[in-house]
Amino acid sequence: MAQQKTYTMIKPDGVRNGHIGEIVNRFERAGLKIERMELGMVTDEQAKANYAEHEGKPFYDGLISYITSGPVVKMVVSGDGAVAKCRSLMGATNPAEAAPGTIRGDFGLIMDENVIHGSDSPESAEREIGIFFA
Repeated sequence: MAQQKTYTMIKPDGVRNGHIGEIVNRFERAGLKIERMELGMVTDEQAKANYAEHEGKPFYDGLISYITSGPVVKMVVSGDGAVAKCRSLMGATNPAEAAPGTIRGDFGLIMDENVIHGSDSPESAEREIGIFFA
């Protein structure tokens, strides 16, 4: 697989519930490298830029409100096939459908607060890294 960079973000519920260390550890144990990591708030502008494809959908306003509601951990992660590897570690978007042993399967409780975000393609990763680490 090719070396890639991807963007991941531990969402407010993951930070609030104390899962930062375990999540970072899972990425590192999988052979991924944390190139950049920052604890901070997501601005309204960043949230809207990141979730622009969902604008107009019924859940959009709640998503923006939630992602800006508390601190998050923003990360640039790299390694062989980093996008796919991170997505596999995260598990299904809906925690109820996520396999045990995945981040969402182990720590996610509800769809609206599913612990972690990760880029879904190399193109999205490049765009999202630009949004959060301009």
